[in-house]
Amino acid sequence: MKIGKHKDPTSSISTSNPEMIVVRGFDLCKDLIGSVSLTEHFWLLVTGKRATAAQGRVLDSCLVAIAEHGLVPSVQAARMTYAAGPEAMQGAVAAGILGCGSVILGSAENAGRFLAKIVEGGADNLATTADTLVRELRAKKTPFPGYGHPLHTDEDPRAGRLIAVATEAGLAGSHVAAARAAEKAIREVMGRPLVLNVSGAIPAVLLDAGFPLTGLKGVPILARAASLVAHLVEEQTRPIGFLLSEAAESSITYDGATPAGFKPEAH
Repeated sequence: MKIGKHKDPTSSISTSNPEMIVVRGFDLCKDLIGSVSLTEHFWLLVTGKRATAAQGRVLDSCLVAIAEHGLVPSVQAARMTYAAGPEAMQGAVAAGILGCGSVILGSAENAGRFLAKIVEGGADNLATTADTLVRELRAKKTPFPGYGHPLHTDEDPRAGRLIAVATEAGLAGSHVAAARAAEKAIREVMGRPLVLNVSGAIPAVLLDAGFPLTGLKGVPILARAASLVAHLVEEQTRPIGFLLSEAAESSITYDGATPAGFKPEAH
């Protein structure tokens, strides 16, 4: 990132005057409101181009697939933050989003970069390139991004469905093929299967659809924001934020030093 004075201080996303709001070259009120879905608008905002019906369907499927994931750490953080400060839903949503990193949600971007490297090796060399990269990660003891799931050990049903949607839309291509090639290479190198998970399927289908690699991390973040709002609405009528906090206290045992005569509180 360049620090200092920029020679080209411009943006091409939006502008306005008293009569019109322009977004990516379109009249917001005349061309977009009531005419495009939020998914299609998101594609336009990120890429600068209107999504085709097929592209919109694939992106929408990815957003639906990753939105809700139960009481994962990001959701717990949001609900506990809301319990402590119910006057600021935005703060609770932000707390949940800040909990999205390389383990939760961010893995889609890492998987996308992995698949892009395989594709860079050429369409005729997917198997060879995948095998080489898998062996390199294995030698470094680095996790395979987009592969493996603690619950869905035989198949992540979301991954299969996303690839099916992309295939039906006519957009499944080299990145989906790379994902399957890597899955095969991992099985051969590891001596056991490690299935493609939803965080690997999302970049596979989106990159084939023409979505930019640099925007991949934003897809699960946008999707999860919707789920966080749902959890916070539920928190208002069925509060569990403080219960989650109490559960943490009862689950963790203190093993540090104590003054003479100290007796721990019985749970």
